[in-house]
Amino acid sequence: MTNGPPLTAEPFEPTRAAALDRLAVVNLDQYARARNFLDGPVTRLSPYVTHGFLTLPEVLRAVHARRPLGVRDKFVYELAWREYFRHVWHCEGEGIFESLHAGPLPDHAYARVVPADVCEARTGVPVVDTAVCQLYDTGWLHNHARMWIASYMVHLRRVHWRVGADWLYGHLLDGDLSSNHLSWQWVAGTASAKPYLFNAANVAKYAPPAWHSFGTAVDASYEALDVVAHGGAVPVDPPRSQGRVCRPLVLGAPPADLGFTAPDPALVRGRAVRLVHPWSLGAPPSELPADALTIAVVAADDHRRWPWSERRWRFVGARMAALTPHRWCADAAKLRAGLDGAASIHGVADPHLSTAFRDFPLAAASGLFRNPEQRCDSFSQFWVRVTEGVTSIDALLRDAR
Repeated sequence: MTNGPPLTAEPFEPTRAAALDRLAVVNLDQYARARNFLDGPVTRLSPYVTHGFLTLPEVLRAVHARRPLGVRDKFVYELAWREYFRHVWHCEGEGIFESLHAGPLPDHAYARVVPADVCEARTGVPVVDTAVCQLYDTGWLHNHARMWIASYMVHLRRVHWRVGADWLYGHLLDGDLSSNHLSWQWVAGTASAKPYLFNAANVAKYAPPAWHSFGTAVDASYEALDVVAHGGAVPVDPPRSQGRVCRPLVLGAPPADLGFTAPDPALVRGRAVRLVHPWSLGAPPSELPADALTIAVVAADDHRRWPWSERRWRFVGARMAALTPHRWCADAAKLRAGLDGAASIHGVADPHLSTAFRDFPLAAASGLFRNPEQRCDSFSQFWVRVTEGVTSIDALLRDAR
């Protein structure tokens, strides 16, 4: 595969217009044929969906309008994965940050720190080092690259999946706690029936030559790698003596020059308020009062727990600045107190949003599928349940929330 977008893709512009431009060029025929290749025609819409520039119904509606789809089209199937991960988060809560069941080895067998040579892209394994460089350079990785990094770290370096998931989340523009952490659990074998493994031949099939890793620890049979994952001797590649990159810092608060301030209760007293947060940066809802004041909030205590790269702060901060001059950053309790005097609060809920806001009358986040009442143990079970009786995309979109 050689004629897809470049691997160092153009930056993600933090505007809704840029999101809509990307949506307008999604080519389903190419996507279905070559989406698994690292230089294949994937949509690169994920940062815009994660941060609410676009909703999944909006994405599907636009694509379906250009080329009619069936409910079981691969594109719809892939969109459903995001909602499946949200479904598991809804059912498990904080449980998604612990192993959902036992993996190949007990949790104590894995290290609790990301190795320095991984962070500095000097493992000597091209697929890993190239992926880390791209992550730091762009804030985005193809799903295959994400799985390869996770599998290498967990099964060949014996790093606990949670440590790797936290590290990757901090550097992704599209980091979603459910999609990211549950994907790492799926790779680790703590949310799936068996660990996900890959080898050099798999990399050579789907990635350009710069990623090929023959002659390294990943150049082994799947049988041999499975033995390693279940406790066999770990093969070691000599790390490079010098790092190819310096690991970017992750920050628990937005950079000072982005203009966030402390809450100002007087500003909102008696006003209708549209609440904007990092996962709801789209167009204003049609039912918003004409005189509503838009306030953007960042809960500092949440981000001390889940820090972001400066690149992601600037992506979110630029969009917030385009939406409103009133941008507050403080611990969630102080943000909540600052909003208490508002006449009404309008906005969209999201599971990332601090629990301090859970009793606000926020609209449910948009989605394509109903959330099954009972926990689905696998994506295939979820897919069967949510598509049962759904006969067309038009019917799916008509019922979308």
